[in-house]
Amino acid sequence: MKLLTKLPLLALLAILSFSCTTDSLDDKADAIELSLITPETKTIEVEILELINNHRASLGLNTLSDMTLVKQVAFSHTDYMVDKNEVSHANFYKRSDYLKANAGATKVSENVAYGYTSAESVVKAWLKSDGHRANIEGDYTDFDLAAEKNAEGKWYYTNIFIKK
Repeated sequence: MKLLTKLPLLALLAILSFSCTTDSLDDKADAIELSLITPETKTIEVEILELINNHRASLGLNTLSDMTLVKQVAFSHTDYMVDKNEVSHANFYKRSDYLKANAGATKVSENVAYGYTSAESVVKAWLKSDGHRANIEGDYTDFDLAAEKNAEGKWYYTNIFIKK
């Protein structure tokens, strides 16, 4: 009985701990300025990108190239989520429009996540979700990722995919 009362709370926590979006979703958030900083690449970021490319290759899909501009845009959003202490796709259209104008993207999507402590755990969670898996396995050419910890040491992730 106690498990049944906690199950809805666990389901809500799972839903809020990661999310994805594509161009087709409506972004009603206020516009923000993109902070185009290129942070030093972290080991966990390299591992996530490798796991995603290994997954794509195992399905016979093209591997994706990392791209500094995509990393910069992903970092601006990850930094925003850390500052707000929330996982969101706020301002997705601003990021998408910027990448379309400056990286030659014709299609943009992103996966975000929070709290996962390893590359394997965040990629496994994304692959278990239809929407996130669709982004990972989608028709894209480039991608990159930013992972940052908040003051409590919890990880936030933004993984952006583009098609040129």
